Amino acid sequence: MSDHFETLKIHLADFAALTEKDIADSSIFWKTRKIKKGDFFNMQNMVCNDLGLVVKGIFRIYYADPETDEEKNIFFFSENQFLVSFRSFITRKICHYYIQAMEDSEIIYIAYRDLTNLYDTHSNWARFGRLLAELFFTYSQTRTEELLFITHEERFIRLLEEHPNIVNRIPAYHISSYLGITNPSLSRIRKRINR
Repeated sequence: MSDHFETLKIHLADFAALTEKDIADSSIFWKTRKIKKGDFFNMQNMVCNDLGLVVKGIFRIYYADPETDEEKNIFFFSENQFLVSFRSFITRKICHYYIQAMEDSEIIYIAYRDLTNLYDTHSNWARFGRLLAELFFTYSQTRTEELLFITHEERFIRLLEEHPNIVNRIPAYHISSYLGITNPSLSRIRKRINR
């Protein structure tokens, strides 16, 4: 726990300028969890009860169509990113997608009730909540705008900027699904970029 908590402390101080006292007051609420490749942080049709920070590993958010079983990757999280189904977390309503570990992973996480208690009792934690909402709104709007306004190649480049080693860490078909293209199209894009 101590190594993970040190990672968390650095991230919280950078993300929301939380003080040593703010972080110390939260320390009893944070827990660590190992998630094996293929296991889930959260399941479709379940409420997301935890906010995690990825210490090691990569996760995908994906939707599984109940009629066709087709999976569509929506987003990826990797080291030093907060991991949550944010809408489900804040509304306490079911999540419409899965959050799955793509490799053996480790997180440090806090439960909804404990985080909201910190919001109510610490003004800096309340600011953390606002910044977290702004972050996830930005993720959502950026993803929407990428799908509407930029090419598949530009989307791939942005994915590489966000997760530099992703092509070496997960199968190509997951990246193709995220981009909304076929594997051969992804191969052509990668060849063009490598030139």
